[in-house]
Order: sequence, then C-alpha cells, then structure tokens
Amino acid sequence: MDITLTDSQFLSILQLTSPALPVGAYSYSEGLETLVEQGAIANQQNLKDWLESQLRYGAIRIEAAVMLRAYEFAKIGDLEALCHWNLWLSAARETEELRTSSWQMGRSLIQLLGKLKPQILPLINAVGNPCNYAIAYGIAAAHWQINIQAALLGYLHSWASNLITAGVKLIPLGQTAGQQLLLELQELFSAAAVEILALEDDELGCCSWGLSLASMQHETQYTRLFRS
Repeated sequence: MDITLTDSQFLSILQLTSPALPVGAYSYSEGLETLVEQGAIANQQNLKDWLESQLRYGAIRIEAAVMLRAYEFAKIGDLEALCHWNLWLSAARETEELRTSSWQMGRSLIQLLGKLKPQILPLINAVGNPCNYAIAYGIAAAHWQINIQAALLGYLHSWASNLITAGVKLIPLGQTAGQQLLLELQELFSAAAVEILALEDDELGCCSWGLSLASMQHETQYTRLFRS
C-alpha cells in the first residue's frame, strides 16, 4: 500500500489516533474483560489470537468500512448519505455496551472537532446526535485531507492499541509484550486494510458472535474495570 502524506497530514493522523485524544477509548475493553475473567484469554498468545480473529472476521472490519464511507461522503458534502450510514452503524451494533461506547466516543470527538475546527460544524450537525465514532473519525480525516489508506490504517492501529492496553492491565502482561503484539500485527493491519477498502455495500457482514456474547455478559459482570 503506497501512502504519501504531507507534514500537515502526517501530524493530523498522529493527533487523530493519539491515545491522548480525549474521547475515552481507554475506558472500553469491548468484552475483553469478560474473556479474561472467564480464562478464555489468559496470556499474550491468547490475546494475539483474539485480535487476529477480529481483524480477519470481526465487527471492526464493518466499523472501519463505514468509516471509509463517512470519509468519502464528507469529502463531497453528501449529508443524506452520512446520516444513512450513521443510522446503519447504530442498528448494526449487537449489544447496548458496544452501541453506547461508539456513541460516547463519537460525541466526545465531534465536540472536540467543533471547538478545534468550527467549519466542520455543518457536517456534524447534519449527522445528528447520537453520532458513532467511526462517522466522526471519517469526517475529521476527510476535513484534514488525510490519505484514505493512512486514515484506515490509523483507525485499525488505534483500535488494536486500545485493546492491547486493556489486555496489558487485565491479564496482566508487561509493556514490552504489548508492544511486541502491535509489531506482530503490522502485516495483518495492511492485509485487512486492503480487504476493507474493497468491500462493497452488500458485502458488509462479519462473524462477531464471540464479541457479542462477551459484551452481553460484561453488562452484568460483578467486578469491572472497564465500561465495556
């Protein structure tokens, strides 16, 4: 995948995917907390297998594909399409926690964007509330004219980084193990990005029953460090 970025675009994607971005991503584990408590994920290899399965077959692929559509429609100012895909993604969420986390992160990001880049407000207001995080991210990436492949890779990398950080705390793992996992996933990020870019609208499907079950069980888990 050939990606060329200006200095401004490069710095913008770093800011958009930074763990310092105040959207609350650190507070969600996407069911990982349940899987660790049940012993399904107990070590570095287990966590790697889970992340690989999600990148190959899971809901993150659909979320990223919708982000790409938000990116494209934000570029041309198609407000009706942005609203459609925001509603579509909300309907595709299989549990309350997954839907709520997407809405909360989306709300935080659009509030931040409205303050940093007021010229984005017409797009944001047109999408309405609640706004999914993938939609807000796509609008931001389009506004900053970030290369679409870079925006997609950044989205996948940021998602994995957040879950690895959760895994480091929950399993627990050392910080070095977490960085090793990110390094080992690099080729899969690239391969998944190529496949996601090629998905047509009628191909948007995934196999995420494991994530759904873990997320539903997390809602009633007695002791929780994370919100999902």
